[in-house]
Parts: sequence; structure tokens; C-alpha cells
Amino acid sequence: MSVQLTEQAFNPWQILQTHESQLEARYGKGHWGAASHFIGTMRDLNEGDSVQAMFLEHYPGMTETYLKKISDEALQRWDILDTLILHRVGTILPGENIVLVAAWASHRGPAFDACRYLIEELKHRAPFWKRETLPDQARWVSENTPA
Repeated sequence: MSVQLTEQAFNPWQILQTHESQLEARYGKGHWGAASHFIGTMRDLNEGDSVQAMFLEHYPGMTETYLKKISDEALQRWDILDTLILHRVGTILPGENIVLVAAWASHRGPAFDACRYLIEELKHRAPFWKRETLPDQARWVSENTPA
């Protein structure tokens, strides 16, 4: 399991490749048959308004603990090998990646189910707060977008 928060832009494909190399070193090649991942990027439009930037605030320590908790829950609920959650914090611009979630398993069903569970739990319950910068104001986002 890997959970990380970062203020830096990231390349999700590079992160996935590195993580899979670590899994191969630990378990050997061919130990899993499926990997499911979700990559979320920042949109330039929300609620009909142009969004120029977003500041994603979190509670250090609490946020990581919660992300580890949902990763542990996924590992217990599904027959999966490993999980990964990487989430941006701080200032994010349109088109930049915000989140990477992944799950590895022997078969696609558990990998899909665990990955969906991780992103839905993260989006709806993790302690993050979003402030959007619009052309003429800033506003706090009170609700997450629907699935």
C-alpha cells in the first residue's frame, strides 16, 4: 500500500511504472493479472463558471491517516495485492493531475471494485477542502461532483 500527498505536479504513468517495478521486485513477474487505475485532472469549468485555479487544502496527518484507512479497507474487502493513492494538495491549475488511485489483483473484478471504492471514498469523505479561483472571485466548493 502506498499513500502520498504532494504539492508537485506528477506523471501518473511514471508513478504506475515505478510502483509496478517495486511490486515485481517484491513478488516477482506475473504475480497479478489486473491493474485498475483512475486519474483525475482539474477541469477549467465548474457549476457553469470558468475556473482559473484551485487551492486544495488538507489537514496534515489526518488526511494521510484517512487515505491509509480506506486502502486497508480495500485490502480487506477484496482479493487484491496492493493499492496506491497519490493526491495533490496546494495550488492546482486546469489540466493538471489531481489524483491517482490504483489497485492490483489476480483478476479484473476485484481490481475494478477496489479502485472504484478508493476514489469514491476519497472524493466523498477524505478531509480535503477546495477553493476555486474564478475570474472575479474565489469560492469554497461545498459539494463534490457526482460520479
